Amino acid sequence: MIEELQRVLQEARCLYTEQEVEAALDRMAEAITHELADSNPLVLSVMTGAIVVTGKLLARLVFPLQVDYLHASRYRERLTGTDVHWKAYPSIPLRGRTVLIVDDILDEGDTLAAIVNYCLQQRAASVRCAVLVDKQHDRRTPVMPKADFTALVAPDSYLFGYGMDYKGYLRNAAGIYAVAGT
Repeated sequence: MIEELQRVLQEARCLYTEQEVEAALDRMAEAITHELADSNPLVLSVMTGAIVVTGKLLARLVFPLQVDYLHASRYRERLTGTDVHWKAYPSIPLRGRTVLIVDDILDEGDTLAAIVNYCLQQRAASVRCAVLVDKQHDRRTPVMPKADFTALVAPDSYLFGYGMDYKGYLRNAAGIYAVAGT
């Protein structure tokens, strides 16, 4: 497995450097601050992919907020997705709250749509979505055509880095990379 990971990393195409990602996070944080600073939001980090972007984003949001997490995934360390599998729900009640869901990538949108639906079922006052990357293709669910806040766009390739993984690895890559041949 280590040899495969080293090969994937060596052959990958860098789409965004660490500096480019950090600048995009600065811009996204400014937009979120402009819209949500006075709303006492609850920030929900979607595990495990959003762990990096949430940590980086929180330090840029200099207003009162609460943080919680949830764990819902379609991929479960595979290269293709299936049904949405819930491992953990938020522990802070959502009723009446402005909720900001932070995720690593908006791909087909099924997972994010299920999370938004859950938040609305829990009677959140409003639900907004922030994603690090919006993957450009025509397979998006009509229920989730775009996020409210997007840092970067990327081509329809298998991506890793800044929280996005390749078979459960390479989330810690400093930059956003496309796997060669995808």
